[in-house]
Amino acid sequence: MEVYLVEKRLISHTLDHIHLICRSLCRQTVSRLPSPCGYKPAERTLITDMQTRTIQFIRRGEVVSLGNVPPTRTLLEVLREDLACTGTKEGCNEGDCGACTVVLGELAPASGPKADGERVQYRAINSCIRLAHSIDGMALWTVEDLTTDPLIDRPSRAGGGPGARSAGTAMDSHVHEDSEHRATPPPVRAVGLHPAQEAMVQCHGSQCGFCTPGFVMSLFGMYQNHVCRGETVTRELAQEELSGNLCRCTGYRPILDAAQHMAALPEARVDEARLLQLLKQLSAIPRGEEAYLTQNSAYMMPRTLAALLTARAAHPGAQVVAGCTDVGLWVNKMHMAFAQVLDVTRVAELQRVEDYPHHLAIGAAVRLSDAFAALVADRPQLQTFASRFAGLPVRNSGTLGGNVANGSPIGDSMPLLIALGAHVVLMSVRGHREMPLEQLYTGYRQNVMAPDEVLAWIKVPKATPEPGAAPGSGAAHEAARLRADFMRVYKISKRYDDDISAVCLAVNLRIEGGVVQQASIGAGGVAATPARARQTEAALVGQPWTPATVQRAIAALRAEFQPISDMRASASYRSAVLGNLLQRFWLESQGLQQINLESFRLDDLIQGETA
Repeated sequence: MEVYLVEKRLISHTLDHIHLICRSLCRQTVSRLPSPCGYKPAERTLITDMQTRTIQFIRRGEVVSLGNVPPTRTLLEVLREDLACTGTKEGCNEGDCGACTVVLGELAPASGPKADGERVQYRAINSCIRLAHSIDGMALWTVEDLTTDPLIDRPSRAGGGPGARSAGTAMDSHVHEDSEHRATPPPVRAVGLHPAQEAMVQCHGSQCGFCTPGFVMSLFGMYQNHVCRGETVTRELAQEELSGNLCRCTGYRPILDAAQHMAALPEARVDEARLLQLLKQLSAIPRGEEAYLTQNSAYMMPRTLAALLTARAAHPGAQVVAGCTDVGLWVNKMHMAFAQVLDVTRVAELQRVEDYPHHLAIGAAVRLSDAFAALVADRPQLQTFASRFAGLPVRNSGTLGGNVANGSPIGDSMPLLIALGAHVVLMSVRGHREMPLEQLYTGYRQNVMAPDEVLAWIKVPKATPEPGAAPGSGAAHEAARLRADFMRVYKISKRYDDDISAVCLAVNLRIEGGVVQQASIGAGGVAATPARARQTEAALVGQPWTPATVQRAIAALRAEFQPISDMRASASYRSAVLGNLLQRFWLESQGLQQINLESFRLDDLIQGETA
């Protein structure tokens, strides 16, 4: 079931060295890895036969243009090998450790009447698995840029800027911290450092230093998205947004202290008005997009849905990407190369989340962070699960459509979407078709999409109130209490944050008058594809919601799947956990909350023991 994931872990250092020697040769051929639609090229094609578009992006207030970049060259390779930006590190080279984190800025709709309806969206991303061409038209910051970018406004030294001595910078008087453990940093700022860097210095957030540039860049993204907007960086926010960065020696407490300390330092924000102007000027430069889509182009990036469908029909063998968070692994760990890449992330129609009376329509190009924000707004109980989907840099690059089309049996979003009754919309120049999400898959990483089709939309039904959620009292309140959806999704993994599931189970029940009227259950990590537990649903529907019914459903659930043993869990463990999670669902439906790790509070435990 997880052949590719096992294989990527077994690749030896020797093979990596061979890859470095043969990299230029590897890029001349396209591998035989099938695209998500199952299409396999009939024969290999030389990349040198393809036209490569020039990459243009904003860095340090200027337009940087790079030509002749192969379609599968990663942003990290370009930074370290072509631009000599070696502050950005290569650690795991698979998007897990965060040492390669950089920040991208792109145009996004403003939440209010500002800058002609547009603002800059700052996203910390993993450069090791991000294809270089995908940042075309954006702004880029690496750790070297934080002290040299002319777009970052800095106060004068006399006014308390870099190099100024001020007792007001002492962390112990400014960090909003619930913990009793606080660092005591010196009150002197190093010359020229950005608050993200200076906070790390003052809070002693670096030891060996290898992971520090990645942490600093995640802090920079946090600074722009929260501190510069007047929002408080809480401990919980810092933990969530740094979950994609791993540290093996310093420990996380001083780094979390640094995240909260940034706001106490003299301000150094990006001149967003100037950056917006530069991004708009860059987007207005004629690029000959139509020619790139119709000719033998190596990297295609259509801007409209019609152009995407036309390009897909003309190039059915091109590798479709939508964030590259898995394709980047194919390139780095399996040494794949593709003659043509079709990037869907710039299609305007697919970048939207559309809110309809009874469902949300999430475009295939919507980033995971934005897609989950929309789902959480409709179902707040999904917040913890959403924050545990990989780390923030992965959620900032990957898309919900890409996760679904990829079809990994351990993809976290599919069990959830199956339980919610989601449908997918497939489109081509021939028209469109819609189907329940679970019907998309035919086998391990195989699906029903034709070579000229793309996954365009994911339609997710909206929630109905959970028991007791209806406001007020009286007949309406009682009706809502007796007829409601109760939904939970559980992820079991070795690490709490930034990890892949061993088992994922999503359960969505509609209970009326104490009887299960509808049941929808999605499971991941227990079959060759994300699956719907139809036999378990049948054991529940029409039955009273009682412990006896739950026990019968647990037995059905364990019998319904035959998981495999692998590096994450044994088959017997997975089967046992499936049933245990359904038992947990029953307990939560009865109001028990202390069994959830996210609900655990040490103070509550201490008070209970001393009472």
